[in-house]
Amino acid sequence: MINVLRRGPSTLDDLVGELGLTRTAVRLQLAVLERDGSVARRGMRRGRTKPSHVYELTGQAEQRLSRAYIPVLTQLLHVLAERLSSAEFDAVMRDVGRELLAGQARPRGALKARAAAASELLNELGGLTDVSEENHDLIIRSHGCPLAAAAVHHPETCNAMESLVSEFVGATVTQRCERADRPRCRFLIAGNDDSSAA
Repeated sequence: MINVLRRGPSTLDDLVGELGLTRTAVRLQLAVLERDGSVARRGMRRGRTKPSHVYELTGQAEQRLSRAYIPVLTQLLHVLAERLSSAEFDAVMRDVGRELLAGQARPRGALKARAAAASELLNELGGLTDVSEENHDLIIRSHGCPLAAAAVHHPETCNAMESLVSEFVGATVTQRCERADRPRCRFLIAGNDDSSAA
């Protein structure tokens, strides 16, 4: 169904004809895709007896289907690393991390609550993280890395995420990411003094 909708907006009858499925089966699939934000209704089209809803893929679905992001962005990092000094490249990546928060509300409250909010933010970006406490410090640890393709060759990518987390929680954060065969994010938030953000 996704491939049919990628070719252009379609009505229920169009999809039934293309897919060779029953109207009920197509309706059920459309309902799931609408719920997931992959498909949206975009107006009506005149039919034989009455107007029919027109369905099309959302921009969000098109982005999820693209396989170009990783190779293009990884190559961009290679080019930047070659053209900039190490210090300049690192500064650019840290700016990228901070700028990812443009328009994003910062959490308030105790440091532990802010760290939990940062963990949720990283999960929204594709991580699978949890927060633990070690020697009065907080650790946000991921069970993978959403930027693994870039981080393996460019540790500055981890510095971008360090800047993002630091800016978000309003505290000093140090990345201690693992970049071996299966990269994993790890951010240390120093001094769990239970202070609150202003």
